[in-house]
Amino acid sequence: MRLKGRILCRGQGLKAASPVAERPMHSHILPMSILKIARMGHPVLSKVASAVKDPTAPEIRRLVADMVETMIDANGAGLAAPQVYVPLRVVVFQAPPERAPEGIDEEESYDHTAELTVLINPEIEILTEETEDGWEGCLSVPGLRGLVPRYTELIYRGVGLDGQVIERRARGFHARVVQHECDHLDGVLYPQRMDDLGELIFESEIRHRIEEDEDGDDE
Repeated sequence: MRLKGRILCRGQGLKAASPVAERPMHSHILPMSILKIARMGHPVLSKVASAVKDPTAPEIRRLVADMVETMIDANGAGLAAPQVYVPLRVVVFQAPPERAPEGIDEEESYDHTAELTVLINPEIEILTEETEDGWEGCLSVPGLRGLVPRYTELIYRGVGLDGQVIERRARGFHARVVQHECDHLDGVLYPQRMDDLGELIFESEIRHRIEEDEDGDDE
């Protein structure tokens, strides 16, 4: 676990941060491809990714288009470039209400409205020492879910495809998704964040586990 205020996601220095803002994605259409997703055990998932030198470069725009298409095809809430075998500091994610996982409690779901976001060379500033346990899955760890503690409130900063700085405050599921995806940039998978590997279960059993936990809370 990292201490309050520590930058979790290594990155290059940013330009002077603009006020908290929502940056729209570019509207023009690019040809897109569905990419192969690396699975736990491949070396690319355990390495620290390199900073992107030019976020506006055509090859980065193409990479992002392919990542978004791959994420949507795989029904994921987020994807990091190392997951598609590209060791660069790029993540895409979405955290609207319909992406919140089954069994999420009211407190964690407080802020889960993030639109589809492209974040290049991200940094995270933790705002609290409070953590919340929540079930997470990963496209690189298919078929499994794990109970993972995450900080409940943070600010994330990075650069969009237009080269402009993005800065947002996030809580709950929104904050969880950001931490999960940025971990990929530092070679960390969610099982490495778990306090108890006994809480790593098959995704097909998650409903039974949630029902059991709810029954226990009612007693």
